[in-house]
Order: sequence, then C-alpha cells, then structure tokens
Amino acid sequence: MTAPIPRDIPDIPAVPGIPALLPLPVPASAVMAPARRPLAAVFRALIALAAVAGVTIELVLGSPVRVLTYFEVQSNILLALVFAAAARRAWSARRPLPSALTGATLLYVVIAGAVYHLVLADGTIPFTMTPGPTGSTGWASVANQLLHTVTPVAAALDWLLLTPPGRLRIRQAAPWMLYPLAYLVVSLTRGELILPGTRGRYLYPFLDVDLHGYKSVLANALLLGLAFYALAVLLIAIDHARPKPLRHRGKTGFRL
Repeated sequence: MTAPIPRDIPDIPAVPGIPALLPLPVPASAVMAPARRPLAAVFRALIALAAVAGVTIELVLGSPVRVLTYFEVQSNILLALVFAAAARRAWSARRPLPSALTGATLLYVVIAGAVYHLVLADGTIPFTMTPGPTGSTGWASVANQLLHTVTPVAAALDWLLLTPPGRLRIRQAAPWMLYPLAYLVVSLTRGELILPGTRGRYLYPFLDVDLHGYKSVLANALLLGLAFYALAVLLIAIDHARPKPLRHRGKTGFRL
C-alpha cells in the first residue's frame, strides 16, 4: 500500500537571487538563412572587375612598384577583393561581410575619388596633379576614370541601394583613420629614403616636403585627416538616416 497524499502541501519558497526570465526579441535573420541576391552579386562582381581593370592598366603603363604606392590604387585593390567576396556571399546566400570592413572600403575609395576631383584635378589650386600618375590621354585616361570616378560612384550606389541601412557604427570611424595615417607615415619615410631631386620623390603635391616643407605638409595632412574623419561620420549618419529597403512577408510569417 502507498502512503496517503496529504491534502495541504506547503508552497515551495522562491529561491532568492534568480531573476525572472524576460522575453528577448529575436530578429528573423537569426533563425532564417539569408536569401540569394543575384542582382547584388552581379553588380558587385562588375565593380570588382572595374577596379581590377583600372589597376591593371596602371600597372601596364607605369612602373609596378611606383603604381602600387598610390592611395587610389591600393584602395581599389582592397575594393576588388572585398566586393568579389561580397558578390560570392550574395550569390551563395551567405551572410554579408562585417560592416567595419565594407564601410572602410567604401570610405577609402570615396576618399580617393574626392581627393582626385577636388584637389589633384583642379587646376586652380597649387596641389593640382595634371597630367595624372601615368598621363591623361588614351588608356591612362580610362584608368583614371575607372579608379577615381566609376568605382567610387558604383560603390556608393551599392551601399545606398543594395545594402541594408543602419549597419555602420560611430565607433568604427576612428579605426578607419589608421590606414590613412599609416599611408602618410610610409609616404614621408619613402621620400626621405629617396635622393633629393629625384622625380616623383613624393607621390602627391600636398605631401611634397621639398616644395612646402614639413610644417606645411603636416598641416595639410592634419586638414585632410579631419576631412576624412568628417566624411566617415557623414557616411555613418547617412547610413542610419536613409530609408530601409522594401519589405515583404515570407512564407514563414516572419517580416523580412
């Protein structure tokens, strides 16, 4: 025989120190695999090909060692690598690359285009750079347009039209400045290692110590650095202010 069950069972006291569980919102992306995006994949692959074409033309027309030291060439090489990887992820329905990487790539290529069109290609200011690194006619003109106009504009369109908004963070702006700072240090060090009077000792007129002296060059670098940081903050602000892409309901009921 079993013992009788008592009618009055005392309540078990609550264990102190254990907080109540609260419901946490879970985004749909955490439980659903991303969908294939063939349009974004094709567009990003074309951008990568444009960057590769521009860099290749520059390498064929000029000295490879010298060409690879230019900021716009380095930024376009980074653009080609990142957008090729992003195109593959969009085609194979994989998660996008980290926003810190894609945001830095966008910033650097936009810097390259802005500095060229606003500073180097403007004949009304003392820092003009005409003709360009390898000239301004024929294939050299094609390379200049690819590296300074086509890829920056295309990368900006990809960011505005094909990338979800709100992914960039203000804390990413300061680390993005490390590459331009390192480029400045390497450029000035390179100039010191080359004999004075050598043609092309400094790659850009605003970094030419022979013409302007270190005081003016460092002042120019500081102004450009502040402008680059302001541009990074502006991109982040636009990323959070721009409208979201159109939404639709999937078969699972999640709002995508």
